Amino acid sequence: MNRINNLFATKGSNILSIYFCAGAPTLESTADVIRTLEAKGIDMIEIGIPFSDPMADGPVIQAAATKSLRNGMSLKVLFEQLKDIRKDVSIPLIMMGYLNPIIHYGFDAFCQKCAECGIDGVIIPDLPFKDYIEEFKPVADRYDLRVIMLITPETSEDRIHFIDEHTDGFIYMVSSASTTGAQKSFDQAKQAYFNKVNSMSLRNPRMIGFGISNRQTLESAQANAAGAIVGSKFVSLLESSATPAEAVDKLLEALGND
Repeated sequence: MNRINNLFATKGSNILSIYFCAGAPTLESTADVIRTLEAKGIDMIEIGIPFSDPMADGPVIQAAATKSLRNGMSLKVLFEQLKDIRKDVSIPLIMMGYLNPIIHYGFDAFCQKCAECGIDGVIIPDLPFKDYIEEFKPVADRYDLRVIMLITPETSEDRIHFIDEHTDGFIYMVSSASTTGAQKSFDQAKQAYFNKVNSMSLRNPRMIGFGISNRQTLESAQANAAGAIVGSKFVSLLESSATPAEAVDKLLEALGND
């Protein structure tokens, strides 16, 4: 069974997924960050592929992507860093990045490398759903890769049902229509959005991301979905901490999860 599916089948709730940008704060830190996150009890990891124009990301992740690219990160370098990661890491690993560098690499070649490295899924925020269905899904399925789709408060119920019908793994519920970045709490409009999606009897579990940075937002996400995805908060801590372990400890403390 794909590790993503296995995680949701066995744990099912209070799942914590962490995003970081590969190649930041240093080019060689990627594998160390992954191993540290698993050792600290994180359930799933999203490995960010840096891109020069990350339109869905806020300033923290944009800065990390810029630094990573300046450090020399590329998909070729990243796959080389990940080639032995499954020797000592067993939790689900997801690659998250924009379409341009993936297409430049070649989608079939990209999926093949993901499979070789033990990557379980991919998130491509700017992948049109029509293209996913017609061109990308058959290739990803061949390599047992889950292509995770995003929904937002603006996504129609018909489209949410369509996404649910044609994807597997989980659905990424973006908490708001804005870019990534920490928030102190989720307002009534976001709660209404969470409630609406929860009432739709979807087949796939959901994970809530964008804005998870403290105990309040974490608990709200965990109460309204299978779990939460933390990105900007961890990326900023990774930049300001001496080691990945220190960054994870500070994150868990901020989330009230220590």
